[in-house]
Amino acid sequence: MSSTSFTGTTPAVRTVASTQSEMTEIILPNDTNILGTLLGGRLMHFIDLTGAMAAYRHSRTHIVTAAMDHIDFIQPVRLGDLLTLKSSVNRAFNTSMEVGVKVWAENTRTGVHSHVASAYLVFVAIDQEGHVQKVPQLQPETPDEKRRYADALLRREHRVAESKRRKQERLAHSAEGSAEASESHLK
Repeated sequence: MSSTSFTGTTPAVRTVASTQSEMTEIILPNDTNILGTLLGGRLMHFIDLTGAMAAYRHSRTHIVTAAMDHIDFIQPVRLGDLLTLKSSVNRAFNTSMEVGVKVWAENTRTGVHSHVASAYLVFVAIDQEGHVQKVPQLQPETPDEKRRYADALLRREHRVAESKRRKQERLAHSAEGSAEASESHLK
């Protein structure tokens, strides 16, 4: 996938409300571990799907998951619970979107709802050939949407800085490994 080629034109502005998505699942035995609680990987799968729905609604093109920036597992989800996941785009950048996902579990016997997880994901818009696509700008309207919009920029700045740090670390380890290989070859 080329990170510099763009196709199409800059699309219109969209609202956060137009991206909102919701999914509900019942937790069955094949979703759980030996303790009867939802597997973390299965929850991550549900989060990814719900987040992708919001990204699709915003971009109106193919999208790929670029990062699951952060996830908090707050409390366990039990066999038989109803899981409700809600997502919306927090901020759109040039070709990527940050999506927030909140997850609640409902105990089907008592009717009690509990916030069980939250996550931030980054999706990139692409065309049929895998070339990145520009996405519409996002217009936050409510105070909460405006807060999430501002916070998304801070998280992006952190992701970029962390990515640079990891790249420098990889280069340093690569150079170190090359030097060790050269020294051992000379012996």
